[in-house]
Amino acid sequence: MDPLQALPGTYDLLPEEAARWDRLHARVADFMARYAYGRIETPHLEPADLFSRSVGTDTDIVQKEMYAFEDRGGRRLALRPEGTAGVVRAFIEHSLDKQRPYHKLWYWGPMFRAERPQKGRYRQFWQFGVEAFGVAEPSMDAEQIALAWTLADSLGVVAGTLRLNSIGDAQCRPAYRELLLRFLTGIESKLCDGCRARLTTNPLRVLDCKEAGCRRLLADAPRTVDHLCDDCARHFDGVRASLDSMSVPYRLDPGIVRGLDYYVRTAFELDSPRLGAQSSVLGGGRYDGLVKALGGGDVPGVGWAAGIERVLLSTEEPALTSEPLHAYVAAFPETREAALAWAQTLRARGAKVETDHQGRSLQAQMKEGSSLGARYVAVLGPDEWGKGEVTLKNLESGSQEVLVLERAGSLIAPA
Repeated sequence: MDPLQALPGTYDLLPEEAARWDRLHARVADFMARYAYGRIETPHLEPADLFSRSVGTDTDIVQKEMYAFEDRGGRRLALRPEGTAGVVRAFIEHSLDKQRPYHKLWYWGPMFRAERPQKGRYRQFWQFGVEAFGVAEPSMDAEQIALAWTLADSLGVVAGTLRLNSIGDAQCRPAYRELLLRFLTGIESKLCDGCRARLTTNPLRVLDCKEAGCRRLLADAPRTVDHLCDDCARHFDGVRASLDSMSVPYRLDPGIVRGLDYYVRTAFELDSPRLGAQSSVLGGGRYDGLVKALGGGDVPGVGWAAGIERVLLSTEEPALTSEPLHAYVAAFPETREAALAWAQTLRARGAKVETDHQGRSLQAQMKEGSSLGARYVAVLGPDEWGKGEVTLKNLESGSQEVLVLERAGSLIAPA
């Protein structure tokens, strides 16, 4: 019988790589606390209608990529393809807007899309993201963008450009849509099949096309920022002024419109040259009408999400290496149980410790301690152990000395 394998577009997270993920999660959690974001987690499984009503029925996500099915009770469900809709649903369901004027939330978890697997893109992929509700001022947009930029820099992401745009709102977008549609109709025959299909559903999404031929044709397209209403123009000026005050670099890019229907006004992406053509590491923007569209109040919102796999692919390796062991406890046959007990004591004191379970030679244990990156190897010889002592070798300096257990323990696991 042939062995079973993981499904295409999925993967197993093995221990060495999982250590990088743990380090990334800890760094992200630290930054979220600095910016006063509270953790939220929503179910992986949601009503399919949640995403058609939020993301948009004409988007590729809903039409082609969403894993949707009918359960035994006849309900149409979906594995979540993105994180914002679920957070908004939870915000409404738990009446968070009644508890205080605004909320800042962050999440971390898997998403699911049936798209063609490629570098950094999977059918089960992971994201972390932020959502802020209740603040319409442009300073919140800017603060979120600053969080994204500063976090990426802290993680060692090899960043290309933070690209920024405003796509207007319900007041100014209809007129711009007609202007853009006239332009696109004139070049329709030269556009890719996907863009031609979008002309009748959402012409703005043509601006987000990644096909090289379309990108060249769209260079002369009318820009959203040139056709904003007064309110949207003031909001965008405020975003830029706040970013400038925080010294966050950005470039205006009229091609940033984001692929989801709920976005209004601010839209942005951060890319990395290490990811090739599909270079986006994270992206987001404002979605002031989404809470109301899903049955809640007229509550403004803004947020962004980052692909975890893509963050790690665009990260300089040294920035996310896992912490080494504090010590490897090596034993002789007579002291194996003692080694196990002392390792347990050290772990209770907060040390990262490994010990032998296979009865290997002392040389093999020393070699393993070195390969695991341990700072110390503690050798529990029968004679030393009988006197309450241990031989402690510092693998960084090469020095070695016999110490009483308490002194050795304090070196391995400082209080």
